[in-house]
Amino acid sequence: MRLSEQLAEYVRACFAGVWLESHEHEDAILEIAQLCHRERWQFAQWDVEQGVRTTGEQPAVPITDPLAAIRMANEMSDPETVCVLVLANMHRFLGSAEIVQAMARQLHLGKQNRTTLIILSPVIQLPAELEKLFVILQHELPDGSQLEEIARGVATEESELPATDELSRVLESAAGLTRYEAENAFSLSLVRHGCLRADVVWDLKAQTLKKSGLVGLHAGPERFDQLGGLDNLKAFCLRAMRHQGSRDAKLRPRGVLLLSPPGCGKSQFAKSLGNETGRPTLTLDIGRLMGSLVGESEGNIRRALRIADAMSPCVLFCDELDKGLSGVAGNATTDSGVSARLFGHFLTWLSDRESDVFVVATANDISKLPPEFARAERFDATFFVDLPNAEQRRIIWQIYLEQFQLDDQALPDDDLWTGAEVRACCRLAALLDVPLLQAANNIVPVAITARESVDRLRAWAEGRCLSAAESGIYRAVQADGKPRVRRKLPRDPSVN
Repeated sequence: MRLSEQLAEYVRACFAGVWLESHEHEDAILEIAQLCHRERWQFAQWDVEQGVRTTGEQPAVPITDPLAAIRMANEMSDPETVCVLVLANMHRFLGSAEIVQAMARQLHLGKQNRTTLIILSPVIQLPAELEKLFVILQHELPDGSQLEEIARGVATEESELPATDELSRVLESAAGLTRYEAENAFSLSLVRHGCLRADVVWDLKAQTLKKSGLVGLHAGPERFDQLGGLDNLKAFCLRAMRHQGSRDAKLRPRGVLLLSPPGCGKSQFAKSLGNETGRPTLTLDIGRLMGSLVGESEGNIRRALRIADAMSPCVLFCDELDKGLSGVAGNATTDSGVSARLFGHFLTWLSDRESDVFVVATANDISKLPPEFARAERFDATFFVDLPNAEQRRIIWQIYLEQFQLDDQALPDDDLWTGAEVRACCRLAALLDVPLLQAANNIVPVAITARESVDRLRAWAEGRCLSAAESGIYRAVQADGKPRVRRKLPRDPSVN
């Protein structure tokens, strides 16, 4: 539903306070003004620089005091029609008790004299006194048709517009940008190349995501042929993401949860998946969402997930969730329940989203996450990524020997090594200019340093997770590579 349609419902229902979260004030004000013109409502807008302005021929009223602007809303009321007053960036002044009190009084009067106050702000920062008096709306980012309209408005010559397939890629690359940002990206593409190109849009989009600080855009060259093993996981994700019915919201893939000891290739898999499927890979660091102000962390995760929705189809990589959300399974008083609220927002989005976002979430210790995280319909499957076997390690050695330009030579004893440890050995051999056997003296496998936790992780995953390497359910082995032996109980209950 468009902004004007939502707003019309609330105004007709006599809502006196609307908080509109938007980064595009000019577009939002234009849409509100057009709505008021169609409905024959009075319309006025205020900001601290220009004062009160209307759409008519009347000059601006030089009222730059926010308190006076709030009081003026009651003076503008007309018993014959509705009055709408837009207050731009009023959140900057709600730290004043006098302004908050005046706002609350005006909202109560607005129910009687049909006056609606709309606070236009890029963030939601409602004082406790006003929380129950406002309804919150969000100014959605432009959809595909709106982006195409902007593109055709910038590229006015036929030679500047690419073919239909390339234009679709350009519009897909612009998803998630505001109208202002999209116009800038298209204009920059024309200046650089004389036509619209998706790579220019991606360059600008990467800068935009960096400015938000909430979601990153991974642009590495990783591919599946640089990642040994994980054959079952690779096949599952490729088949799910390339399903011909994936455009249907009911058949869209949701993602996978990956559990394993450190260094087994979870992160590299997530970064490779986007390149294999032609999707951008977004990275979400839960720790970076934590804010110092009350409610800031919850607002950050909402904005981050909205960015992911707007950039679909994409891959969203959430690394080491067990560390970022470690406060969920523990005592909520350690962080005032912030982790629990972040986790609740994330769970709700995982279940209810309709966008084509494929989530790859990783964890090293599932015990730090509550059981509802991995329930059905939040992820398509939960995989356990085990230490690579001998054949998988052979492939990994070949990849890194070639990558670090090392000659064929004797390999060290690599039992219990992870892929990260194989890479570290090759890198050290190239860095120190020594044979692999000598470089291996600097490697202590995680299966040795954390043997108890690796065995415990494998025991938990047995029967609960799919195997990332082979088709079917994962069967546990010990850190020494031998099958885990369950202690057999005697059949005679009298025998202890």
